[in-house]
Amino acid sequence: MQYSATLATPRFICFSIVLLAPLGCASAAFAQAVAPIDTTRKNLSLEEVVVSASRVEESFLQSPVTVEKLNPRALRLTPAPSFFDAIEHLKGVQVITPSLGFKVINARGFTNTTNVRFAQLVDGVDNQAPHIGGPIGNVLGPSDLDISSVEVVPGTASALYGLNAINGLANFQTKNPFSSEGLSVRQQTGLNHLNDPNVKTLGAGSSTGKIYSETSVRYAKVLVADKLAFKINSTYLRAYDWIANDQTDLNPTGNASTGLLGADNPAPDQVNRYGNESSDRSTLTLGGKQYAVARTGYDERDLVDYNIRLLKADAAVHYRFRPGTELAYTYRVAGFDNVYQRSNRFRLQGYCLQQHALTLTTPVVQARAYLTRENTGQSYNLRSMGENLDRSFKPDAQWNADYSTAWNAAVATGQPVATAHAAARAAADAGRLQPGTEPFAQRLSELQSINNWDQGAALRVRANLLHGEAQVNLAEALRRGGHALPTQLDLLAGADHRTYLVVPDGNYFINPNPGQDPLADNLTYSKTGGFVQAGGRLLGERLRLTATLRADKNDYFDLKLNPRFTAVFSRTQQQNFRVSYQSGYRFPSLFEGFSNVNSGQVKRIGGLRVMSDGVFENSYLRTSIDAFNNAVTAAINANNSSATAAQKRQQAIAQSQNLLVKNPYSYLKPEYIRSYEVGYKGVFGDAGQLLLDVDFYYNSYRDFIAQVEAYVPQTAAGAALNTGADLNTIATALNARNGQARYRLWTNSQSRVSNYGGSAGLRYEVARGYLLGANTTYTRLDRTENGDGLEDGFNTPRWTYNLSLANENAYRNFGFGLNYRWQKGYYSQTFLVNGTVPAFNTLDAQMSYAVPAAQVRFKLGASNVLNRYYVSYLGGPSVGGLYYLAVTYSVF
Repeated sequence: MQYSATLATPRFICFSIVLLAPLGCASAAFAQAVAPIDTTRKNLSLEEVVVSASRVEESFLQSPVTVEKLNPRALRLTPAPSFFDAIEHLKGVQVITPSLGFKVINARGFTNTTNVRFAQLVDGVDNQAPHIGGPIGNVLGPSDLDISSVEVVPGTASALYGLNAINGLANFQTKNPFSSEGLSVRQQTGLNHLNDPNVKTLGAGSSTGKIYSETSVRYAKVLVADKLAFKINSTYLRAYDWIANDQTDLNPTGNASTGLLGADNPAPDQVNRYGNESSDRSTLTLGGKQYAVARTGYDERDLVDYNIRLLKADAAVHYRFRPGTELAYTYRVAGFDNVYQRSNRFRLQGYCLQQHALTLTTPVVQARAYLTRENTGQSYNLRSMGENLDRSFKPDAQWNADYSTAWNAAVATGQPVATAHAAARAAADAGRLQPGTEPFAQRLSELQSINNWDQGAALRVRANLLHGEAQVNLAEALRRGGHALPTQLDLLAGADHRTYLVVPDGNYFINPNPGQDPLADNLTYSKTGGFVQAGGRLLGERLRLTATLRADKNDYFDLKLNPRFTAVFSRTQQQNFRVSYQSGYRFPSLFEGFSNVNSGQVKRIGGLRVMSDGVFENSYLRTSIDAFNNAVTAAINANNSSATAAQKRQQAIAQSQNLLVKNPYSYLKPEYIRSYEVGYKGVFGDAGQLLLDVDFYYNSYRDFIAQVEAYVPQTAAGAALNTGADLNTIATALNARNGQARYRLWTNSQSRVSNYGGSAGLRYEVARGYLLGANTTYTRLDRTENGDGLEDGFNTPRWTYNLSLANENAYRNFGFGLNYRWQKGYYSQTFLVNGTVPAFNTLDAQMSYAVPAAQVRFKLGASNVLNRYYVSYLGGPSVGGLYYLAVTYSVF
């Protein structure tokens, strides 16, 4: 199967599609549906249902695994600016913030900025960006006007979903047009970046803030009673993104052997400065000593337009054949500018996502098919941009020569070594492109269009995802067929198929098996799977047992089986104990399996043999090469003999070559997890005012998919030195910049890792509609067996807690909501930077006023109302307060 390269949708076409969507007017001025105020609602936990935990409708209290839910009332009470932001307040959930418009949801440890271990669904449809392997926040998701409820399963869900959901999933349920007709308009206007020292200003003093604006419209109509209905949504958001400006030096001891530390270090590597990374350093021999010297690079603030723009729309048509049998077609489209982070940070610019989905729901069968199309538009890599801005001004060889000449001249006049280095940099950088100037802006624009990261910075990916699935309630089918099946018996079966299709761009992706025209041959990557589930109720229906078996077959891997066993014991309808065991596999994402891109003179290649054949066998670990070269430099600098520079180098190489370590890793395998969980959920009080939910889990992982840097030694002519070469020849090659073919490889960690934790939540509704909430989550890395340091970073705080107080009608239609969140500091480990993320706390607050007669609701609120700037992970942006006023108008 092939798709033409014409699948790509240019930036302006994508934005035009959104603009032309019916009622997609960005000038609307009101929002979010006004619900009637009811302070007498009790015992809601007994009535609520969930579907995500078992793929069938079931009682919230009797779910066999942990499931968290935001119902319509909770969504109205939240002080968060959006329903998506409110997810962070749920028990057992962690959210990190790479961008104001790109938040990443995770649960139970091993978080990263592109969390491919956690699935995100909208009405059961995966809304990931195909080449990323995960969603871009809520870009392709529903608006706050159309959200009905949120269900989060914090834990392995692979046995049922097979969507690499080994850390959990979130399912966003939208409003059905049959049950939610009318026009709703929402305008949310606010400010952020108050007193933000990272915002560049023209004059002295602190920033006075940046405007935040989001306009949403929803219209739904039943055209034929109980037969035909449709809905349309449109959202336009403008904001100024949070800024990443961490100037911590990642290479503070790079010149320790020469005593140049701190500001005197000529090879600094600041976290959010790009173009001075390890691959941008050279070893210069000056005055008989060797110095590591880095290019100057540019701050992230110099390279990014932090203005966020999001224009998205969706339209759905629903047809009911009969009660309970419904066919729905949904189209979603989004065009946006944002910031995104993988190993590097990217400016997503003119990015476009489109999705077509067809869903059939009956009492017996549920089936859906969908197509997602992705076009990265004019996006670009910030690290490559910083590197190539410098190199397009002056190539490394010329810059190094100018630096050396200026250093020697400065020393000849009697300047100290550190001063001579500063003078040499100033001389080598003379005429360098300066941020804020027209030549700089022009070159920045030019490099955005060069799709080769050794010369430019463009991200040009066109990828597609085709998915089809169906599940059958076998027990219901048999009963409807006249079979006398016991009502206590449940039977469910399902199957799905997914294919990724990528249009190779010759830089980021290539087809490993091209035909006549490699750029026209689409790359395909497929997986087929299915599950069967059987359950029964015993002991007067107080004990519910369920067994599930899932099988998945990927193009490049053998059949994998995932079992799940659950038990729920309901002492009474209000008191429920649960226990479960399940396993899960995660297949490599497109990027992990098939990437083929040069970045910073390091080639990042997928870990499938078809992409990296021969590299694993002939390479040496970069960590050992760095240790070897540092030892060689230190030995040369400590050698005060009369030997020549070449003799000193060879002596140092011979002395240190045993530090080199062959690459012990191999080609990719799927990740694997085993998970055990116990929990309790119960309600107390005559009217069920108090809800208690507790869970504990233990997870065991193996074959983590991670990255390793390894270099293949090569001759001056560029031929690889194979394992038959003697160690001295290999060491001599690896000591020279042109003697290394540098690779970053996707592979599997040799570690076996376990983690455990638990969470507890209380919700208590007191008199007059006051709702109190508290939850806490504990997550801990237990142990690492055969630890090789290559396992993915745990990147999770050990303790977090949330406290909340809210009332929808505290006094004469005035309501409020408060939420306080605290999380403990934790060690963050990524390819960008390692270190400790400080503990932080935030207070979110909102006050609302409803005017039922006018069908208007006002909501004045703020996230991080105290404006205490924090980072949720190292290398990410500083997040401050966001203050907003939302006005919602609804006509039913």
